[in-house]
This record gives sequence, C-alpha cells and structure tokens, in this order.
Amino acid sequence: MDLEIKIHEFEAIHSDDIEIIDVREEWEYVAGHVPGAVNVPLSSLADNLDLIPTSRHYIICASGGRSLRAAEALRGAGYESVSVAGGTIAWIDRGNEVITEDDDEEESA
Repeated sequence: MDLEIKIHEFEAIHSDDIEIIDVREEWEYVAGHVPGAVNVPLSSLADNLDLIPTSRHYIICASGGRSLRAAEALRGAGYESVSVAGGTIAWIDRGNEVITEDDDEEESA
C-alpha cells in the first residue's frame, strides 16, 4: 500500500464508503472540507487516536504536507493511513465540491 495517493486517484475512489480524516485546524476545516471528512487536527492527533479507524483511511490537509506527516506517523503505529497528495487545495482546484459549515457549536447549543 502506497503512503500517498494522487488527487485524481482519490477522486476516483471518493465515496461514502471510505474513511477520510482531515488533519487541518478546525477553522480551516469549517471553511471548506471534502465531503465525508472528519476533523482530527494534527495538533491533537496523538490525543485522539481512538477517532482514527484501524482499517484503510485517507488523510487530507490543505496541500499534502501535514497529511503526509500524519500518515507516516500513523503507519509507524500500525494504522493503514494514506495521504492525499495536493490536499483540499487540489480537490478544489479540480472543481470538486466542498462542505462549508457555520459555527456548529452555536447551532448545537
């Protein structure tokens, strides 16, 4: 299994059936994220390993740097992590949909 997947390959497999972890900070995630992605910021990844699936999953960030670091670390711990090269910027540049959210905390309070 490769450590990194190219954006066009990720587009081809993107569906509700794959697990996607967005390691950007919450403010970045809320501004626009790949549909189906769950936010676990890189800065808190080590404290939230219970949120990371043990099965194959895809890690995305803004441009691919943070996701590659996260995937390398998680692979070292036995996870089946794959980084999405180019990240959310490449996803948007290729004309794909992103989900934007208002402050979810205000809505759920």
